[in-house]
Amino acid sequence: MDRYRNKSGNSGVSAYEIGSDNIIVLFRGNAKLYRYSFGGGAGSYHVENMKRFAINGNGLNAYINTHIKKLV
Repeated sequence: MDRYRNKSGNSGVSAYEIGSDNIIVLFRGNAKLYRYSFGGGAGSYHVENMKRFAINGNGLNAYINTHIKKLV
């Protein structure tokens, strides 16, 4: 897994791993890995957005809280 850069300094995300059709996210203080995939509740549109936020190191936690929690 890659360490999340956390540019804002207050993200709940600590690490991520990008696959061709998914992203796996590790949140701070939680040993459980969360997998969001094209075929899962998140869908390809949101997974691709999450990949961009992860690579950028900013906004991933907020995006998940705003757009993904209600879908999965």
